[in-house]
Amino acid sequence: MDGRRAPALRFGDPRVQALAGALCTTLLAVTGITNKSLRALMTGLLGHPYSMNRASYDLTRLRRNGLITRIDGRNLYHLTDDGLAFAIFYTKVHNRVLRPLMTNAPPTPPPLRAALHAIDQHINARLADARLPAAA
Repeated sequence: MDGRRAPALRFGDPRVQALAGALCTTLLAVTGITNKSLRALMTGLLGHPYSMNRASYDLTRLRRNGLITRIDGRNLYHLTDDGLAFAIFYTKVHNRVLRPLMTNAPPTPPPLRAALHAIDQHINARLADARLPAAA
């Protein structure tokens, strides 16, 4: 966009999960996203205060990653098609796959375990091809 790097939106990070949930809010599709509206949603989703500075930082992250666009001359943002796809995919995978796997549920069924293993192998192969270090 402007030559600046886009800060990552790490999968599994509670703040990113809350951001994805906030972007899924249908009210924002009509009214747009402001710092104030994001703070109100995030405070409710995270269960603790969410500062104006954090909201500004997260809005910048979302904009630089192409998930929202700013309306010229206003401090108002709209969700992009990629932003909507990110929000829906992220929340569905987290809520329907990861959360149940991390609870005290019965063992994961073998087909799901095999699918998750295949995903893990593909991700590791892509990281190796890109010569990116493994996360700590």
